Amino acid sequence: MAATMAVQQQAEDTRPRQLVVDTRMEVQYAETVSSASSTASSICDGSEGGHESASSASSVADDDSTCPSPISPTSPTSTVFTIEKENQSTGSPFSSSPDLEAQLNEVDSFSQKRLGFLRYTALNVYRRLFSIAFIGNVIAFIVLAIKGTTTLDLVNASAINLAVCGLCRQPLVINALFLTFGALPRSTPMRLRGLACKVFHFGGVHSGTGVASCLWYIGFAALYTYEFRPSKFALPALVLIWMVLALLLAIIFVAYPTFRIRRHDYFELTHRFANWLILVIFWALLFLLACDQQLPLDTFLINLPAFWILIILTCATIHPWLLLRRVPVVAEPLSDHAIRLHFTHTTIRFGQGISVARHPLRDWHSFASFTDQFDSPDTKFSVLVSKAGDWTKDCIANPPKCLWKRGVPTYGFGYVFRMFERIIVVTTGSGIGPCLSFLEDEKRPAMRVVWQTKSPLKTYGSRTLDLAKKLDEKPVVIDTSVSGRVDMLPIVLKLYKEFDAQAVCVISNMPVTKGLVYALETRGIAAYGPIFDS
Repeated sequence: MAATMAVQQQAEDTRPRQLVVDTRMEVQYAETVSSASSTASSICDGSEGGHESASSASSVADDDSTCPSPISPTSPTSTVFTIEKENQSTGSPFSSSPDLEAQLNEVDSFSQKRLGFLRYTALNVYRRLFSIAFIGNVIAFIVLAIKGTTTLDLVNASAINLAVCGLCRQPLVINALFLTFGALPRSTPMRLRGLACKVFHFGGVHSGTGVASCLWYIGFAALYTYEFRPSKFALPALVLIWMVLALLLAIIFVAYPTFRIRRHDYFELTHRFANWLILVIFWALLFLLACDQQLPLDTFLINLPAFWILIILTCATIHPWLLLRRVPVVAEPLSDHAIRLHFTHTTIRFGQGISVARHPLRDWHSFASFTDQFDSPDTKFSVLVSKAGDWTKDCIANPPKCLWKRGVPTYGFGYVFRMFERIIVVTTGSGIGPCLSFLEDEKRPAMRVVWQTKSPLKTYGSRTLDLAKKLDEKPVVIDTSVSGRVDMLPIVLKLYKEFDAQAVCVISNMPVTKGLVYALETRGIAAYGPIFDS
């Protein structure tokens, strides 16, 4: 039960000790609001835990004083499936709630995969890609060591790795990867589709080649310093060489997960400006090395692979910024915790997202987008923003009228699920936003939706629930303000069996996603969720 406990660790102290949703219950509309002392599996008309009417909650999103005219209200027709934490009249847990482990055993007839812990932790796809990239460099190093190497060989090796590392984050390359791997037909054997769906682990190649490029460069800097002969061009070249090394080490340091999570703004700024500085310094360094070699400049550069790689990297870096634009935004406040931002500057396709910022050189944030065609025809697509940090808090408190965007819409995690016939979509909080991107795809798989969040109607509005019902006519929506957080593994296992699903899509915070995906994968279920470096 280690995987189950990993998911349960995210629960609040007040969560029910033994609680699970009976997904066989049919979600129906209720004409009246449930009271606080109703049965354990109460079904409301959409009001938050029976304490606020649907009409008053929806007014948070549709208030004319804060919501621009393109956003029109709709009647609250969505259903919230709630589970009460305890019988407030008696103060004790409901006797109808059986032991969680007993219920899990009833639905969990899946056999644990041999070596599952090793395969889905230390040997997951991300780490395998990292290892392949790194081992490839080790082989190249052995070959060069046998043949004999020069400083320029080390420069070229470092440049090749930098090129692969940088291109892994270029929007056009990312789109090409998703379109290629996502093009497999549904008739393809499940094993191949399962591997293709792991394309979002390409961050393993990014980090593997990034570390390798730094190691190659350390070798270059050490060898150049060892063979250093003072000259008019050699001394400036030596200074630039060590400047580049310092910047490479800084990039790797801030990319360490602990630092990246706690100081994301520093990570982003360091990555951006250090990369730009490295490109500029590298251009100057190549010219200095050419002069120090006492060769014609054109002859030296044309025959140096690092020169051509630098051209590619420079173009790849400049391209997204050539598309930098300040675009209008129609803000639809949903609550003091969430806001929906509508855009009109371009159209998007299923599975695509955009990067936006208030200032073009700071605080870029990526969001999955979904179509507005069903409930806001005057705009083209939306993103759902919930309170998660300083930027999002400010966005909710001070809704923007314009934002900066760069590059092109980029395909993301959800795109690969079009390869399946039937899936289970599991999400929490504002993770429903990326799930709604499925609305854009006419050939989307049949799906069941499990959404666990606090006060869904009050927080995200009836329009959001209506869109969720377009994905699944009877979504399982768990209101944690009533039930507390519940373990979703038994719910997913039951739905997976009853729906005869082929895969499970999990979109939540990192610990919940990681724990639930691991619990499913070790049971032989194809499960996918965004990873830290996806």
